[in-house]
Amino acid sequence: MNQELVKVSVEVRSGTARFRVGVQAESVRRALSMVGGRYPEGVVRVVFPNMPEGLVAKEPSVSTGMVGHEQIQGDAA
Repeated sequence: MNQELVKVSVEVRSGTARFRVGVQAESVRRALSMVGGRYPEGVVRVVFPNMPEGLVAKEPSVSTGMVGHEQIQGDAA
């Protein structure tokens, strides 16, 4: 049985660094838990897609895990 996975972008803020990580997991909660475990000193939050269909992974046979990250320009302090 193939379990449907969610695919979300999670923003991580740690000190002055801010970046996003793409994650595929069984649930949004699990995605946050995975990223929070990897960056325990950071603050993590989900960046939801504009369209709900962007929340479900297109290839449900793909395993869970982080699928990439992007650097976000720093805020002016």
